[in-house]
Amino acid sequence: MPVLNKLSVKAIEALKAQGKVVRKSDGGGLYLLVKVNQTKFWEFRYTRPVTGKKTLMGLGSFQTVSLADARKKASIYRAQLAEGIDPQLFIAEQKRIHAEEQANSFLVLAQQWKSTKEGHLKPKTISDNWRKLENYVFPTLGSMPIKEITAPIAIQVLRPVETQGKLEMVKRCGQLMNEVMNYAVNSGLIHSNPLMGINKVFRKPKVTHLRAMEPDNIKELMQAIASANIYFGTRCLIEWQLHTMVRPAEPAGTKWCEINIEKAVWVIPPERMKMNREHKVPLTKQTIAILEAVRPLSGHLEHVFPSRYKYRQATDSETINKALGRMGLRNKTTAHGFRSLASTTLNEKGFHPEAVDAALAHVEPNKIRAAYKRTTYFKKRKKIMQWWSDHISKHAVGSYQVFDRKNLSEALIQTK
Repeated sequence: MPVLNKLSVKAIEALKAQGKVVRKSDGGGLYLLVKVNQTKFWEFRYTRPVTGKKTLMGLGSFQTVSLADARKKASIYRAQLAEGIDPQLFIAEQKRIHAEEQANSFLVLAQQWKSTKEGHLKPKTISDNWRKLENYVFPTLGSMPIKEITAPIAIQVLRPVETQGKLEMVKRCGQLMNEVMNYAVNSGLIHSNPLMGINKVFRKPKVTHLRAMEPDNIKELMQAIASANIYFGTRCLIEWQLHTMVRPAEPAGTKWCEINIEKAVWVIPPERMKMNREHKVPLTKQTIAILEAVRPLSGHLEHVFPSRYKYRQATDSETINKALGRMGLRNKTTAHGFRSLASTTLNEKGFHPEAVDAALAHVEPNKIRAAYKRTTYFKKRKKIMQWWSDHISKHAVGSYQVFDRKNLSEALIQTK
């Protein structure tokens, strides 16, 4: 049994190297090394359990590691050796594990997960989702190893967001966190997703259905548009979306290069569609007239409906909703509600349901069937679109429409 604690702080401070290295034992494999330049370092010397070879490991300088701390470290290493564990190999393994954990932090896995979404989701959707994680999740969980994340930890991250009343944000963040954890499972980094079901512990956001007018209210809508004191370009945009039945972001981003007047079709490329699938919109005589009405304003630009203040950019997708609010229709309909109005009206009039769905670019899960619907129903959709435009025009009789050519000159004067 080795005699321990041979050294004292006073004796260590008095030690000097006289032209050569001095090594003093404290017992139990702990040594103090004094170099010729009088710097002092701790060493732990031992015999490797497996190979039987003698080796040593540095414990730090006397200036940074006290005698008491050096003895604690040496005691830990002696206990490991008694269990057949090589201290140096143990430390190396711990470093490897730590480095692996840092390489597989929640942030790193989220970045990898995000890359799998590119090409499958719209860049704006990816950006919006990432911003949610940046604002509410990464500050706490970003550096945490994926293996250490548990349901209670994740719930605590979202509790403050719930307290702020941002229940929809809590729900979405919970979904995104689960997606990242499922990616980690599929990557073989964890055996199961511990966050499944965490959204059940939070208050549920109140479901609010999109506001939309009933078919009988179309005259009220057209009269409101007719009497509204709004920018001419916005008026054109409102009627363009109403006639084309597309989602709000799609008409706002309309480009002249997407329009083929000769073939009477508007081809929206996949990257601008919700489901990354090209959508062809048959143009009616009214929609073509709308384009001709707005051409003097934007025909020389990329976008049909440019921003009023940044003309090289498309107008914002919320432009129509803001205008509807100023028109007193905030609680009656939305830009997206135009689609519901069209869908309900067309179905009530007995048009082919699947052709109506194709006109609305609703998702068909069967890809072969979806392709069939896009081609087979295109002729039917032309008739549907023209009927819908005529239906709008019929209820706008006696009121102003941008495609009434006799009013075009007056409309253009208003924009100057």
